[in-house]
Amino acid sequence: MRIPTEPIGSIPRPGYLVDAMGAFAEGRIDADALAESREKALADTVSRLTETGSPVLTDGEQGKPSFATYPLAGLESLAPDGVVIPFADGHTRQLPRLTAGPFRYATHADEYLRAAKELTDLPVKQAVIAASAISLIYPQDGIDGYSREAFLADLVDQAEADIRRSLDAGADSVQLDFTEGRLSLKLDPSGGLLKSFVDLNNRVLDRFSAEERARIGVHTCPGGDQDSVHSLDVDYAGLLPALFSLNAGRFYLQLASEPDPRRVLEIVREHSRPEQRIFVGVTDPVDPVVETAEQVRDRVRLAAEYVPAERLGTCDDCGFSPFADDTSTSRDIAFAKIAARVEGTRLAFG
Repeated sequence: MRIPTEPIGSIPRPGYLVDAMGAFAEGRIDADALAESREKALADTVSRLTETGSPVLTDGEQGKPSFATYPLAGLESLAPDGVVIPFADGHTRQLPRLTAGPFRYATHADEYLRAAKELTDLPVKQAVIAASAISLIYPQDGIDGYSREAFLADLVDQAEADIRRSLDAGADSVQLDFTEGRLSLKLDPSGGLLKSFVDLNNRVLDRFSAEERARIGVHTCPGGDQDSVHSLDVDYAGLLPALFSLNAGRFYLQLASEPDPRRVLEIVREHSRPEQRIFVGVTDPVDPVVETAEQVRDRVRLAAEYVPAERLGTCDDCGFSPFADDTSTSRDIAFAKIAARVEGTRLAFG
């Protein structure tokens, strides 16, 4: 029996693209020069993903400034002093703060999808940021003349359009990145913030048909950046029951880096629904050691003890470079881990 295996999203950008993005931000090159570097990196990424044997591709997020902020690139109604996200190693990332409404996405994810699809005949999935993550840009003290309720209504419209445009452009599936789910329990251990995130994302998901939702997935992990994470210390048991109340057909779960995967899988078995396919993480992007195909095979077989094979799939725990300037993992290691995932998944039921 063959089970599906898919990448999560980002692949480390080559050095020339990281340099070009920095040069563009500093005004040393123009948009055409940046686009040339992005196109070169995209072509190389699609080619190397194909070489791994991956049956489904992504664009590797080569053109995104980050997995979370791509819809905001180019917006003028932003200030730099938004929510700060601390990581376990002490470094932080900071979101922008919205200063005025109405809120609109400046960039939609189908732009990345269309560019990738021109380079391959294989299925291409598209990652989009969950509405709950973007909701964090609205300031706690509000915006004069633009209420939080009005902002959320605009946000739901924009998030729906982001998903629908990718589906209409031929995405094999659309994956909502929901890394803030586990983080929310660190910010608010009561679970109130998590519930508000789930409710907001369901406002978006409920606008799609059952057939469309079967092609929409949700990815969760403890965050990954510069070989560190922001919420691995948060108990998965606090997140998973709420996670499976999201009205999506696919779930991509970080698992390879979990200290007790059996305990997590027991919770998955208890709370996931029969119509939901579970993709388990079998490679850890934060760990520089490349998994063997046999290690991946054994992780798949363990998951199959808890999730029926017909509902099972595999993935990487997270993207390898969710932020464009993160070069802590090399491209070679990323592609080697993906190849191990593909081969190990094949071996599991071969």
